[in-house]
Amino acid sequence: MNQYSCEHAMSSSRITAHFQGIWVPMVTPFLDGDGDIDFDAAQQLACELAASGIDGLVVCGTTGEAAMLSAAEQTMLLDSVLEAVGPRFPVVMGIGGSDTRGVVATVQRYHDHPLAGLLISAPSYVRPSQDGIVRHFQAIAAATDQSIVLYNVPARTGVNIEPQTAALLARDSHFVAIKEAGGKLQQLGELLLDTRLDVLCGDDALLLASLSMGGHGAMSAAAQVRPDLYAQLYHLVRQGRHGAAGALFKTMLPVIRLLFAEPNPAPVKAALAMQGKARDALRLPMTPMSAAGQAALAAALEPLMELPVWTASDRDAPREGCLLQLVSPANIMPAVRQDDHRHHG
Repeated sequence: MNQYSCEHAMSSSRITAHFQGIWVPMVTPFLDGDGDIDFDAAQQLACELAASGIDGLVVCGTTGEAAMLSAAEQTMLLDSVLEAVGPRFPVVMGIGGSDTRGVVATVQRYHDHPLAGLLISAPSYVRPSQDGIVRHFQAIAAATDQSIVLYNVPARTGVNIEPQTAALLARDSHFVAIKEAGGKLQQLGELLLDTRLDVLCGDDALLLASLSMGGHGAMSAAAQVRPDLYAQLYHLVRQGRHGAAGALFKTMLPVIRLLFAEPNPAPVKAALAMQGKARDALRLPMTPMSAAGQAALAAALEPLMELPVWTASDRDAPREGCLLQLVSPANIMPAVRQDDHRHHG
């Protein structure tokens, strides 16, 4: 019997009504040498993130190098994170695949886990029609009682989940949110207007624009570094303090750009290694960030790490100290993305 199917488990028939706020897709820490998963580091990182003011975690997303983990490793990693943060802190499991039957079988493995939901991308590489995408997700929904967060990341999958397709799927209560990582604010706006889904930004450089348009939050790989600032940004926008939010985002943007200047998650792991939270170790074909990239990242991190720590107790308090005096909100830099395939968690 799965260890979570007893008294500590949430009901597997529970549908999470809303996915809002800041969700962090965790890296998967590895040990040096043999490259095995460092479960102790994963648990420590999960606990620190959960205490930082964010709203949830994602295990085995792209940032977690899920494609390089075996099925058994993925389950062990999920169990390890759930053990660390307990059933009350929301955790989503990332699932992907091109074969509908295979994805259905994977989904069923997590039937008894106390999850907030499943993050499922469109089939990759095979480039199905929109009808094929609908039928793919309908087959998955028929096989689970878990909430499903659609993951639209066409730069990785080769196919776009059109807003009309998302709206059609949203008629089924299993589908409660979408992580939109297509890089187009127009599509994000259409999702907000034409579907009932919670819309989570998947392009970190577009985070402020997304929130200002009415987006419900983000699944942000970059938020692994100073997650409290991303939670602060979310609450500033929710409070209508757009000038303060813009000023904060301008201080964050140089690091965000560097965290996606090379293929994800190499820069994020480099930053975490600089903070002493995880080794700078990846599994091939992923490789560590270049020496030049690490030097630039280290320099950019210094001022960011000096900003005051934000806590959940600060969400209703004015914050007019040194942070908001650093920059003028009238000069917000545009959120320019570089190479799409590098930018998604």
